[in-house]
Amino acid sequence: MKVFRVIGEIRKPNLETSFRKEVIAIKSEHAVEKVYAELGSKHRVKRSQIKIVRVEEVPPDEIENLLLRKLVVGEEKVGR
Repeated sequence: MKVFRVIGEIRKPNLETSFRKEVIAIKSEHAVEKVYAELGSKHRVKRSQIKIVRVEEVPPDEIENLLLRKLVVGEEKVGR
């Protein structure tokens, strides 16, 4: 499994914000689908209100999410 960083914008009538989300997926297309599903369920955002700007594969040493880093790298003490 690979870690992908999905960067985009949410554009609702009463909210405009950008986001960066790291997810574990096999392909970048799967990562985008996962982000659509998570944002839709947590923030009640429709797919038409989400604009994906960039999807990039993240090397293990650059993973920002500590939980994902621990899952991928398997370090005992992450960040210490």
